[in-house]
Amino acid sequence: MRPDPGPRSVPPAFHASARLKLFVAVAAGALACVVAALGGAGRTSPLIGWDVLAVVFGGWTWRVVWRLDPALTRTHAQEENPSRDLADALLIGASLASLVAVGVVLFGASHAPGNERYWEAALAVFSVFVSWTIVHTVFTLKYARLYYLGTPGGIDFNEPDPPQYSDFAYLAFTIGMTFQVSDTDLQTKEIRRAALRHAWMSFPLGAVIIATSINLVSGLAK
Repeated sequence: MRPDPGPRSVPPAFHASARLKLFVAVAAGALACVVAALGGAGRTSPLIGWDVLAVVFGGWTWRVVWRLDPALTRTHAQEENPSRDLADALLIGASLASLVAVGVVLFGASHAPGNERYWEAALAVFSVFVSWTIVHTVFTLKYARLYYLGTPGGIDFNEPDPPQYSDFAYLAFTIGMTFQVSDTDLQTKEIRRAALRHAWMSFPLGAVIIATSINLVSGLAK
C-alpha cells in the first residue's frame, strides 16, 4: 500500500455534522408527513414522511462523500465520529420500523379502489428501496470510520492506494446484496463484528424485498 497522505482540511461545504443532517432530514420528513396527512394521504402519510427523510439524508450524505479523495475521506470519517453513533442507531431503527409500515400499506393497497392501489403499491416499493439504501449508507460511513479511527487499517482492498468512500461503499453494498465479503479482507475483530451485524440486518431486508415483490404481484393481479 502506498503511504497514507494523511488528513487534510475538509472544505467548509462538507462540514455539516451527522446530527445536523439528521435534524434537517427529520424536519423535512415531519413536514412532508403533515402535509400528506392534511392532503388526505391517510395511512400512507408516515411512509411519505420517511421517504422524504431518507432521500434528504441519503442525498445530502452521498453528495458530500462521493467526491472525497482518500485524504479527505480520512478527515471526514474522523470528524464525523463523535456525532455518528446516535444518528446511526436512529436511522437503522427507523429503516427497519418503516418495513412494518410498508406491510400495512401493502395490505391496504390490495383492498384500495381503482388507481389508488397502484399508487400505494409504488410507494411501498420505493419505501423498501430507500430503507435498504439508508442501511447500507450508514454502514458505508461506519466502515470508513472504523478504518480511519486511530492508525488507518483493518480492511485490505488489495490495492496500493488508501481507500476512499467509494471503496467502503463497495464493501457495504456487497455485504448488503450477498451477505458476505468478496475480494476484501477484514483484518480486525471490530470490523468483522460490524460486518456480521450488517449481514444480519441485510437478511431480513432482503426477505422483505422478496415478500414485497410477491405481494405486489399477487395483490395487483386480483
